[in-house]
Amino acid sequence: MTHPASHPAIDTSVPHSARIWNYWLGGKDNYPVDEAAGDAYTAVFPGIVAIARGSRAFLRRAIGHLVTEAGIRQFLDIGTGLPTAENTHEVAQRLAPEARIVYVDNDPMVLAHARALLYSSPEGATAYVDADVTDPDRILSIAAKTLDLARPTALILSNILGHVADDDQARSIVDRLMGALPSGSYLCADDGSLGIDPAFEQAQEAYNNSGAVPYNLRTVEAITSFFDGLELVEPGVVPVTQWRPEPGAPAPEVVAEHGGLARKP
Repeated sequence: MTHPASHPAIDTSVPHSARIWNYWLGGKDNYPVDEAAGDAYTAVFPGIVAIARGSRAFLRRAIGHLVTEAGIRQFLDIGTGLPTAENTHEVAQRLAPEARIVYVDNDPMVLAHARALLYSSPEGATAYVDADVTDPDRILSIAAKTLDLARPTALILSNILGHVADDDQARSIVDRLMGALPSGSYLCADDGSLGIDPAFEQAQEAYNNSGAVPYNLRTVEAITSFFDGLELVEPGVVPVTQWRPEPGAPAPEVVAEHGGLARKP
């Protein structure tokens, strides 16, 4: 997750969303304060673990589509979070070793772990940008050192726009980033959604009041608006578990996390 201000040191006294997400995904890169916050959250809303895992699986399936069906070889992943399994470059380079990925975050622990653990294939490249999602110009400027932004690129915004409270500002960030990418580029985005599960909303409100960096749930309509002007890939903006589930998998549950994939015409 990215958020404003510089970080001279890792603060282990306050829970952090990236570390809590890592905890829910079964990772080890978290502290007792994060485990306590994660457990408090799941006590109110156990379904958050399904959301976390469903979001990661959605990203994996979307990247698979981008590489194998859309021919995308460049990825700009903003709000990287802590490395777990099936990270963007691992999925992409497994299918296309020459793929190039730029990760963006501004949390010191996230960047330290990413640089230590996220190794590129020899044929491709990975790079790490220390920047905030609210500074798209800086992101684009540094990303251009690794990616050829004149070629189609997939912009990934997974559970990051919720940290931008204002809908208009969030849309303007998406518009600025996608506006810098050529025709044939894609937006892959997903966020927690309002109006689906009251227990989720209660748990998120309690988390936001805990002193941690707030994350704002949005209506499905607001999430869908991020794709305005783009061509949505079927089935559109849906619960992430229902976006092109694996053939033969059990019927996916509905979760309060909506996302989609769309092409820039």
